[in-house]
Amino acid sequence: MEGGKPSLTLVYQAVQALYHDPDPSGKERASLWLGELQRSMFAWEISDQLLQLKQDVESCYFAAQTMKMKIQTSFYELPPETHNALRDSLLTHIQNLKDLSPIIVTQLALAIADLALQMASWKGCVHTLIEKYNDDISSMPFLIEILTVLPEEVHSRSLRIGANRRTEIIEDLAFYSNTVVSLLTTCVEKTGNDEKMLIKVFRCLGSWFNLGVLDSNFMASNQLLMVLFQILRDETSTNLHEAASDCVCSALYAIENVDTNMALALQLFQGVLTLETAYHMAVAREDVDKVLNYCRIFTELCETFLETTVRTPGQGMGDLRTLELLLICAGHPQYEVVEISFNFWYRLGEHLYKINDANLHNIFRPYIQRLLHCLARHCQLDPDHEGIPEETDDFGEFRMRVSDLVKDVIFLVGSMECFSQLYSTLKDGNPPWEVTEAVLFIMASIAKSVDPENNPTVAEVLQQVVLLPESVHMAVRYTSIELVGEMSEVVDRNPRFLDPVLNYLMKGLREKPLASAAAKAIHNICSVCRDHMAQHFQGLLEIARSLDSFALSTEAAVGLLKGTALVLARLPLEKIAECLSDLCAVQVLALKKLLAEQSRNGKSADPTVWLDRLAVIFRHTNPIVENGQTHPCQKVIQEIWPVLSETLNAHQADNRIVERCCRCLRFAVRCVGKGSASLLQPLVTQMVSVYQVYPHSCFLYLGSILVDEYGMEEGCRQGLLDMLQALCMPTFQLLEQPNSLRNHPDTVDDLFRLATRFVQRSPVTLLGSSIVVHIIQCAIAATSLDHRDANCSVMKFIRDLIHTGVGNDHEEDFELRKRLIGQAMEQNGQQLINQLLHSCCFCLPPYTLPDVAEVLWEIMLFDRPMFCRWLENALKGLPKQTAGGAVTVTHKQLTEFHKQVTSAEECKQVCWAIREFTRLYR
Repeated sequence: MEGGKPSLTLVYQAVQALYHDPDPSGKERASLWLGELQRSMFAWEISDQLLQLKQDVESCYFAAQTMKMKIQTSFYELPPETHNALRDSLLTHIQNLKDLSPIIVTQLALAIADLALQMASWKGCVHTLIEKYNDDISSMPFLIEILTVLPEEVHSRSLRIGANRRTEIIEDLAFYSNTVVSLLTTCVEKTGNDEKMLIKVFRCLGSWFNLGVLDSNFMASNQLLMVLFQILRDETSTNLHEAASDCVCSALYAIENVDTNMALALQLFQGVLTLETAYHMAVAREDVDKVLNYCRIFTELCETFLETTVRTPGQGMGDLRTLELLLICAGHPQYEVVEISFNFWYRLGEHLYKINDANLHNIFRPYIQRLLHCLARHCQLDPDHEGIPEETDDFGEFRMRVSDLVKDVIFLVGSMECFSQLYSTLKDGNPPWEVTEAVLFIMASIAKSVDPENNPTVAEVLQQVVLLPESVHMAVRYTSIELVGEMSEVVDRNPRFLDPVLNYLMKGLREKPLASAAAKAIHNICSVCRDHMAQHFQGLLEIARSLDSFALSTEAAVGLLKGTALVLARLPLEKIAECLSDLCAVQVLALKKLLAEQSRNGKSADPTVWLDRLAVIFRHTNPIVENGQTHPCQKVIQEIWPVLSETLNAHQADNRIVERCCRCLRFAVRCVGKGSASLLQPLVTQMVSVYQVYPHSCFLYLGSILVDEYGMEEGCRQGLLDMLQALCMPTFQLLEQPNSLRNHPDTVDDLFRLATRFVQRSPVTLLGSSIVVHIIQCAIAATSLDHRDANCSVMKFIRDLIHTGVGNDHEEDFELRKRLIGQAMEQNGQQLINQLLHSCCFCLPPYTLPDVAEVLWEIMLFDRPMFCRWLENALKGLPKQTAGGAVTVTHKQLTEFHKQVTSAEECKQVCWAIREFTRLYR
């Protein structure tokens, strides 16, 4: 902080302003100033003093939170000789403040736990704490709080204590786990029915279960287990019931490997089965919170014993009463209850699908049938519901999850059998509209998995649905339209249905509530029945021309145009140009009109709707063009280019609109490929000119498309290199600003897509240029960027670049490529390896490691002896100890890693080695 250490009075005033200033800008200023204080070295001493003063809850909370944050993120700031004093000070504070506020106790408990995990000299911290506070009943709440958060923090991402220290701690906690459980048992005996204390005890026990360090044999015979189930069987408060339920779920999760925890598994299995009566009592009392808790426990039971149930159904702990419990829950009238079990049913389906044993399928089929029956009932709308089903509310989302689950488990029942059964309930009975709608909804979920060939039932369903009168409930019509859209395969195999289906969908398209669903169904039919739909192209064109006269969502309108373009591509080549021109005309006229209005009155209207519609037309108009034939879309795109160019100029400052223009141009170029050559010069000129003033990253992406299409054309290479250099200058200026790699990930992503395309299409052009040095330096700096897409692009660029010195060795330019890559690696190899190793250990999430492994693998293929030396030097530069004095990595581990990587025979071995090694720093 500027101006040295602030006074306590000033800090206290800032905290007061943060909580009590009526002016929001005052709160904002206080928040920024206090944030700066928390990042400074002064925060340690000031927090300690505020906690000693104990002036009020707010200042103590700020100080406790600051202390926790500093220990988590800035522990390295303290010299090792101060660690003991910090520990003693924190223990004094938590004892003195234990009655002030529970949230302050939690923050201080977290600070103590995080300190214990990092402070290697504090041996046996659990034992120390229990010895110190065991006999004082008033200290029990904060002692249990520390013992609760300690196991939770072991895997904290913000601490990065490393695998060696973590293993040491877990062994230490496992050693003292029985002591902790005994302490909790004694605590329950002493405090009896004190609800708050019981909740704390169960939370703490759950935390130790979650870490997986409890001795399962010791726990199987422990009194606490009986107390847990007794509370779940008795009439208790909601909070205590939830804490007990969480604890049982943690215990069940901890014994997932049932065979090695047999005694505890049996106790939990039998204990949970005793809760069925309690569940029925909660239902009778309409206590939904408890019903949900029981369902969580039953689901966790089924998840834990899933493999046992599939391996030995109906025997021992494969007892199928577990599934009965879940089906009882599925019968509860509230859909939130059955939803809890969805993941289990999905996993069961997955297991049975992999095993593929007909006998097993027969055992589990009745359970899935009953589940489907319950789900169909849960999907019913209220009888007094008006209009179409709402898809974005909670119930709409629930129905979508039902649809996904049904698709996953339907193979056990048989799609056709289920489809027929559902249809017969509609055909034979006369159910109320809400039942009809729910049945149609489930039928729509499985329609695609029903074999459409020679299937009289499916044909009959389609026939009956399109005959539904307009007088039926709007929701039934809506869902029947969705069903028709899902049955597009049936229409394709039975073209006689095409006309009645299209007539039915056209009726829906003209009604506002049904329009978007009808448009989506037409889009599906166009996608699947492209050849049959060619005869209906004029009708589709008419719809497209008057798109805005229908009440369509943006997505539905674009979908209709996509369907139309897919059918257009199936027309005879000589008709395509004229039809494409007609299809684009509405959009082009609208853009011209907007440009004319802007030049008249200076007001700019948003053209994105029309740009997106053109983009979808270009994207999906992909006719089959033989070599030598002129692409039928070429002329149309040339005619449209001036309007797109003008639109781009008019909105060049607006990133969103420029992005849509570039997207439109990208699909236009992709549509005609080399046929867009006449646009290349004016397009590149305009891109470069606008990019100098407004560096929108989408220009870099569009540049990569141009390089992909034209990079192998000898006559275009120099022009494309000039484009790259012109785009790189403003890009490097932008990325050299502080934090700019993190602030502009899209630019990083698109720059390296462009550079990668150059490597793929014309490597020698790039490697021989002066710009390549700067691109490589930028790539090395960006390897540490924690952004999925940007990092992936950077790694792909480096990998592909180095690969050009190894791959395609039969081509005549191979020796030149190899020499140029050799020079680049000589200059940058050591720096690259240093940066990659540092990024893996300290900056990048685990999912990026396969990409890093591929880069290291390519370097090794190119020059293994040099790579061995570079890696050895990079490993020497890594820290060997944490700030708390714990060993991060041993000499043996460094040597082992070096050997694993350099002797690897395939890339995935490098990946495994990096994964294991970087855990030492996480």
